[in-house]
Amino acid sequence: MPIRDAGEIAATGDRDGPRLHLILTPYKSLTPEGFVWFIGTTAALIFMPLFSVLGTSIFWGLLPFVCAALWAIWRALTRSWRDMDLYEEVTLWDDRLRIERHDPRKPPRDWEANPYWVRVSLHENGGPVPNYLTLSGAGREIELGAFLTPGERLRLKATLDENLRAA
Repeated sequence: MPIRDAGEIAATGDRDGPRLHLILTPYKSLTPEGFVWFIGTTAALIFMPLFSVLGTSIFWGLLPFVCAALWAIWRALTRSWRDMDLYEEVTLWDDRLRIERHDPRKPPRDWEANPYWVRVSLHENGGPVPNYLTLSGAGREIELGAFLTPGERLRLKATLDENLRAA
Protein backbone atom coordinates (compact mmCIF):
# COMPACT_ATOMS: atom_id res chain seq x y z
CA MET A 1 0.00 0.00 0.00
CA PRO A 2 1.64 3.25 -1.07
CA ILE A 3 2.06 6.06 1.38
CA ARG A 4 0.80 9.33 -0.05
CA ASP A 5 2.07 12.82 0.73
CA ALA A 6 0.18 14.70 3.41
CA GLY A 7 -1.45 16.87 0.74
CA GLU A 8 -2.83 13.87 -1.13
CA ILE A 9 -6.03 12.89 0.63
CA ALA A 10 -7.73 10.27 -1.48
CA ALA A 11 -11.08 8.60 -1.03
CA THR A 12 -12.24 5.32 -2.49
CA GLY A 13 -15.84 4.31 -2.93
CA ASP A 14 -15.82 0.59 -3.82
CA ARG A 15 -18.92 -1.42 -2.93
CA ASP A 16 -16.86 -4.20 -1.33
CA GLY A 17 -14.16 -2.02 0.19
CA PRO A 18 -14.19 0.84 2.63
CA ARG A 19 -16.09 4.06 2.01
CA LEU A 20 -12.96 6.10 2.79
CA HIS A 21 -9.31 5.14 3.06
CA LEU A 22 -6.73 7.81 3.92
CA ILE A 23 -3.03 7.55 4.60
CA LEU A 24 -1.75 10.68 6.32
CA THR A 25 1.99 11.36 6.32
CA PRO A 26 4.06 14.37 7.35
CA TYR A 27 5.72 16.51 4.71
CA LYS A 28 9.39 15.67 4.11
CA SER A 29 11.23 18.56 2.53
CA LEU A 30 14.50 16.68 2.04
CA THR A 31 14.29 14.19 -0.82
CA PRO A 32 16.85 11.38 -1.27
CA GLU A 33 18.39 13.34 -4.14
CA GLY A 34 18.51 16.48 -1.97
CA PHE A 35 20.19 14.48 0.79
CA VAL A 36 22.98 13.42 -1.57
CA TRP A 37 23.46 16.99 -2.79
CA PHE A 38 23.49 18.40 0.74
CA ILE A 39 26.03 15.87 2.05
CA GLY A 40 28.23 16.30 -1.05
CA THR A 41 28.19 20.09 -0.85
CA THR A 42 28.81 20.04 2.90
CA ALA A 43 31.74 17.64 2.48
CA ALA A 44 33.25 19.80 -0.26
CA LEU A 45 32.94 22.96 1.83
CA ILE A 46 34.30 21.32 4.99
CA PHE A 47 37.28 19.74 3.20
CA MET A 48 38.15 22.86 1.18
CA PRO A 49 40.23 24.53 3.94
CA LEU A 50 42.19 21.28 4.38
CA PHE A 51 43.69 21.62 0.89
CA SER A 52 45.93 24.43 2.14
CA VAL A 53 47.56 22.09 4.67
CA LEU A 54 47.61 19.01 2.46
CA GLY A 55 50.73 16.91 3.06
CA THR A 56 51.50 18.34 6.51
CA SER A 57 51.02 16.97 10.00
CA ILE A 58 48.28 19.58 10.58
CA PHE A 59 46.21 17.91 7.86
CA TRP A 60 46.32 14.57 9.72
CA GLY A 61 45.48 16.32 12.99
CA LEU A 62 42.41 18.04 11.53
CA LEU A 63 41.17 15.18 9.36
CA PRO A 64 39.54 13.12 12.16
CA PHE A 65 37.59 16.16 13.39
CA VAL A 66 36.38 17.06 9.91
CA CYS A 67 35.34 13.46 9.28
CA ALA A 68 33.58 13.33 12.68
CA ALA A 69 31.65 16.53 11.86
CA LEU A 70 30.58 15.13 8.49
CA TRP A 71 29.55 11.83 10.10
CA ALA A 72 27.52 13.71 12.76
CA ILE A 73 25.64 15.66 10.07
CA TRP A 74 24.96 12.44 8.14
CA ARG A 75 23.76 10.66 11.29
CA ALA A 76 21.51 13.54 12.39
CA LEU A 77 19.84 13.78 8.98
CA THR A 78 19.21 10.04 8.70
CA ARG A 79 17.82 9.96 12.27
CA SER A 80 15.53 12.87 11.47
CA TRP A 81 14.38 11.10 8.31
CA ARG A 82 13.60 7.89 10.21
CA ASP A 83 11.67 9.83 12.85
CA MET A 84 9.40 11.19 10.11
CA ASP A 85 8.47 7.69 8.92
CA LEU A 86 5.23 7.95 10.85
CA TYR A 87 1.81 7.80 9.29
CA GLU A 88 -1.83 7.46 10.23
CA GLU A 89 -4.20 5.22 8.34
CA VAL A 90 -7.91 6.13 8.45
CA THR A 91 -10.38 3.55 7.13
CA LEU A 92 -14.13 4.10 7.19
CA TRP A 93 -16.76 1.49 6.45
CA ASP A 94 -20.50 1.99 6.89
CA ASP A 95 -20.41 0.26 10.28
CA ARG A 96 -16.87 0.93 11.54
CA LEU A 97 -14.16 3.61 11.65
CA ARG A 98 -10.61 2.41 12.22
CA ILE A 99 -7.54 4.57 12.78
CA GLU A 100 -4.03 3.14 13.01
CA ARG A 101 -1.02 5.24 13.94
CA HIS A 102 2.38 3.88 12.96
CA ASP A 103 5.33 5.51 14.76
CA PRO A 104 8.94 4.56 14.09
CA ARG A 105 10.41 2.20 16.70
CA LYS A 106 6.99 1.71 18.37
CA PRO A 107 4.22 -0.82 17.87
CA PRO A 108 1.19 0.45 15.92
CA ARG A 109 -1.68 1.95 17.92
CA ASP A 110 -5.25 1.58 16.75
CA TRP A 111 -8.70 2.87 17.59
CA GLU A 112 -12.10 1.70 16.38
CA ALA A 113 -15.58 3.10 16.81
CA ASN A 114 -19.01 3.04 15.28
CA PRO A 115 -19.15 5.98 12.82
CA TYR A 116 -22.65 6.87 13.98
CA TRP A 117 -21.29 7.88 17.40
CA VAL A 118 -18.01 9.47 16.28
CA ARG A 119 -17.71 13.23 16.72
CA VAL A 120 -15.06 15.21 14.83
CA SER A 121 -13.87 18.31 16.70
CA LEU A 122 -11.61 21.07 15.44
CA HIS A 123 -10.05 23.14 18.23
CA GLU A 124 -8.92 26.35 16.55
CA ASN A 125 -7.27 27.61 19.75
CA GLY A 126 -6.10 25.87 22.89
CA GLY A 127 -4.65 22.75 21.31
CA PRO A 128 -0.97 21.86 20.99
CA VAL A 129 -1.12 22.90 17.32
CA PRO A 130 -3.40 25.33 15.43
CA ASN A 131 -6.62 23.69 14.20
CA TYR A 132 -6.12 20.71 16.51
CA LEU A 133 -8.28 17.85 15.20
CA THR A 134 -9.73 15.22 17.53
CA LEU A 135 -12.14 12.34 17.13
CA SER A 136 -14.22 11.11 20.03
CA GLY A 137 -16.23 7.95 20.32
CA ALA A 138 -16.16 4.52 21.96
CA GLY A 139 -15.32 6.22 25.27
CA ARG A 140 -12.08 7.78 24.02
CA GLU A 141 -10.82 10.92 22.35
CA ILE A 142 -7.85 10.73 20.00
CA GLU A 143 -5.88 13.29 18.04
CA LEU A 144 -5.63 12.97 14.30
CA GLY A 145 -3.08 14.44 11.93
CA ALA A 146 -1.13 16.52 14.45
CA PHE A 147 1.79 16.51 11.98
CA LEU A 148 -0.32 18.02 9.17
CA THR A 149 -0.47 21.73 8.41
CA PRO A 150 -3.46 23.70 9.75
CA GLY A 151 -4.96 23.93 6.24
CA GLU A 152 -4.61 20.19 5.71
CA ARG A 153 -6.34 19.53 9.03
CA LEU A 154 -9.26 21.73 7.88
CA ARG A 155 -9.52 19.72 4.64
CA LEU A 156 -9.29 16.49 6.60
CA LYS A 157 -12.11 17.58 8.92
CA ALA A 158 -14.33 18.45 5.94
CA THR A 159 -13.56 15.08 4.30
CA LEU A 160 -14.27 13.17 7.51
CA ASP A 161 -17.49 15.08 8.23
CA GLU A 162 -18.80 14.44 4.72
CA ASN A 163 -17.99 10.71 4.79
CA LEU A 164 -19.21 10.17 8.37
CA ARG A 165 -22.56 11.74 7.46
CA ALA A 166 -22.82 9.45 4.42
CA ALA A 167 -21.98 6.38 6.50
